[in-house]
Amino acid sequence: MLSKDKMQRINELSRKSKQTELSKDEKIEQKKLREEYLQVFRKSFVQDLHGVTFVDPNGNDVTPEKLKRSKDNKNNLKH
Repeated sequence: MLSKDKMQRINELSRKSKQTELSKDEKIEQKKLREEYLQVFRKSFVQDLHGVTFVDPNGNDVTPEKLKRSKDNKNNLKH
C-alpha cells in the first residue's frame, strides 16, 4: 500500500493541475508518483485475483488455466 503522505501528494498535484499549470519538476514528480501507485495497485489486484476460484452452477471448478498457472507460480508476476 502506498503511504498516506504519497497519496496526499498525488491528490495535491492533481488539484493543483486542475487550477494552474504544473511546473516541470511537479509534472515529473506526479508521473513518478502515479507510476508507483499503479505498480502497487496492480500487485494488489493480482494478489486478490489469486484468491479467486471460478465455479460453475454445477460446482465444477472452471478457473481459467492461465490463472491456475499464475497461482501455482506466484513469482511469475509481471506487474
